[in-house]
Amino acid sequence: MSALERGAWRAVVSGALLLAACREKPAVSVSITSPSEGDTVPGPAVHITLAVSGIELAPASEQRPGIAHHHLFLDVDPTPPTDTIPAGVTGIIHRGQAQTEFHWDSVPPGPHRIIAVLGDAWHVPLQPMVADTVQFVVTGP
Repeated sequence: MSALERGAWRAVVSGALLLAACREKPAVSVSITSPSEGDTVPGPAVHITLAVSGIELAPASEQRPGIAHHHLFLDVDPTPPTDTIPAGVTGIIHRGQAQTEFHWDSVPPGPHRIIAVLGDAWHVPLQPMVADTVQFVVTGP
């Protein structure tokens, strides 16, 4: 192979590597679509809807990389990003079947904060943490 051919080959390989490095994965995001920030909703039940982009929602039982499911925190701070999100804790809901809605009963009147966190099949928050927060007010029944 001549010096000219080696130079052309290096340019092709370098260009391919640069192109591969520049390709970005789509950004993963979660959003609480209802209630909206600052909403006033009649209580005591609050209907929550969620949306994601950039990742596949799947039941936690599938236990494979590249999937996620929702976790909701009502008036509770999320667990540390490297800890498993606990089950059976007041104010924390797992949507382990990849559900995108939840009807939260018995939310008392007043201001509230809900945080949606995407977790992997093992209920650990995605890294970096993917979350959305909405503050809203519940009116009396």
